[in-house]
Amino acid sequence: MARQFEGGKLVIASHNPGKVREIAELLEPFGAEVISAGDLGLTEPIEDGLTFIANAEIKARAAAEASGLPALADDSGLAVHALNGDPGIYSARWAGPDKDFNIAMKKVEEALENIEDRSAHFACALSLCWPDGHVESFEGQVLGQMVWPSRGNKGFGYDPTFIADGMDITFAEMQPEAKHAISHRANAFRKLVGACFGTVS
Repeated sequence: MARQFEGGKLVIASHNPGKVREIAELLEPFGAEVISAGDLGLTEPIEDGLTFIANAEIKARAAAEASGLPALADDSGLAVHALNGDPGIYSARWAGPDKDFNIAMKKVEEALENIEDRSAHFACALSLCWPDGHVESFEGQVLGQMVWPSRGNKGFGYDPTFIADGMDITFAEMQPEAKHAISHRANAFRKLVGACFGTVS
């Protein structure tokens, strides 16, 4: 049985405001007092794992050790099937040192030039780590298609160029609550909450 989160302060091990906001919204019903790694001035660890889960665990462990509090880390990215899963775990790096995802989205579109298969999926790994080093990890996905030009301004990252299967608008055109219902992060969260937040009112 997975270890339970018992409420109180929880560090979100991210310096990405969009990601912190989305995670905070998902955690709102579960008694977590969310603070971000950026707010605490924590340094970002080197993410040298080879999978989303490995990188999420690196971030969660670093934040839990540095803060003395439970920490939740997300490692997520876009995997474009015709590009052998790229950008994958390097999704943020494709955006360059300034984390400009307009650049990253253009790189994906240029790589897909003259390729008919535009299928892709978003993947999200969530790792919840306690200060004693115990960690629980979960992964979720959502399948979809890449579109161009980009559309919408409600999301972040690659959201403006991704339409989930069964939808006709991009993640960046969806209201946050609608995205939360179907996203890769929401799918991973359902697993996390079912395993670790069952006793939190």
